[in-house]
Amino acid sequence: MKTVIPVKEKQAGAFKEMKGEFGYKGALAAPRLTKVVISATTGRSKDKNRNEMVMGRLAKISGQKPSLRAAKKSIAAFKVREGDKIGVAVTLRGARMMGFLDKFFNVAVPRTRDFRGFDKKSVDELGNLTLGIKEQTIFPETGDEDIKDLFGMAVTIVTTAKNKKEATRFFEIIGVPFKK
Repeated sequence: MKTVIPVKEKQAGAFKEMKGEFGYKGALAAPRLTKVVISATTGRSKDKNRNEMVMGRLAKISGQKPSLRAAKKSIAAFKVREGDKIGVAVTLRGARMMGFLDKFFNVAVPRTRDFRGFDKKSVDELGNLTLGIKEQTIFPETGDEDIKDLFGMAVTIVTTAKNKKEATRFFEIIGVPFKK
């Protein structure tokens, strides 16, 4: 059985590995994790039970209470009005962020069916990584009690990286499983 090194320790060692490649003079010049944003849409659901169910599951997964997000503008084709509650999001920082990332990369992602790695194109030009998850059942906290209530989510990992190349190398060091 392989030993799992926590993300916090990998992040601390990133400066040593990246200083020669990118010419950093101090440890604060190297990229660091800032926050993780987990978001899920509930659709144009007027059903409060759906919003509450998604909020409850995200609270179990993240360890923090999520907040409802409203539609920014009306779209008649989707029967959505400005101000309708159509999404749920939670922002993690500090110890909760590190705990979530450890659980995500070491427990949840390996449980994904037919997983071959994340695409490096998921890293944007600002140095952030956005990953789409099709089902919340990959997390052990959710259980498989209600298979009919599946929903997907987006996990955005925000860093202080200055460009895509730095960010991609940083994510490789902290253990993000990219496609080969």
